[in-house]
Amino acid sequence: MDNELQEILAAAKNVAVRFKKLTGKPLGITGEIAEFSAAKLLDLKLAEARQAGYDATDREGRKVQIKGRCLPEKPDPGQRLGSIRLDHEWDSVLLVLLDDMFEVIEIWEAERPAVERAILAPGSKARNERGALAVTKFKKIGAKVWPVDR
Repeated sequence: MDNELQEILAAAKNVAVRFKKLTGKPLGITGEIAEFSAAKLLDLKLAEARQAGYDATDREGRKVQIKGRCLPEKPDPGQRLGSIRLDHEWDSVLLVLLDDMFEVIEIWEAERPAVERAILAPGSKARNERGALAVTKFKKIGAKVWPVDR
């Protein structure tokens, strides 16, 4: 990622933090911050804008959806990821967890078969109709890929 893009993202994070302090509402840039952060930290190649189904590819050419979530200091246990559509082509989903300053806390990855099983499991109407998994559920079916525990 070039220096100009890093400067723009830093400025965007600053504006988003100030906006939330003033209004109590998010600015709506979490997804973009998550995508660029995951690409930088995990050496992914971002897809063209509005690419249906995936946001990036890895070194092996696997298609990856990237979901971002800002977590407050005391996160609500029911927080959900954005919609995951099973009718698109993708191989795995990354969940980028950000703090209230839009800095990456952790990145989790779940492979498509596990995500499909979780979304299609009987139970939650929100999960089944919108493909909206809870953050806690995603962590159970996925693996932490950043930071790498040693």
